[in-house]
Amino acid sequence: MPHHKSAKKALRQSEKRRLRNRAFKSRVKTEIKKFLNYLNAHDLEKAEAQLRIVQSLLHKGVSKGIFHWKKAANKISKLFKKFESAKNKATTH
Repeated sequence: MPHHKSAKKALRQSEKRRLRNRAFKSRVKTEIKKFLNYLNAHDLEKAEAQLRIVQSLLHKGVSKGIFHWKKAANKISKLFKKFESAKNKATTH
């Protein structure tokens, strides 16, 4: 346990941030799962709308310092790649 006043405050702040970051990351994961479920159900309109939501959340996470910008960019890129692949499959069939 911290002994100094400033260390006690730092501990309180870091715990608060940890919980906030955890909740945000959990929300992002949930939204990504929703997107993937729409893709698997071949509902491309809903998938595209959900992809925009995920993209927005990832950008917000970067601005809040929860995600590194490269991690967010990689995730967005992979999700768009999956979406484009599903869209191309749908148009060829």
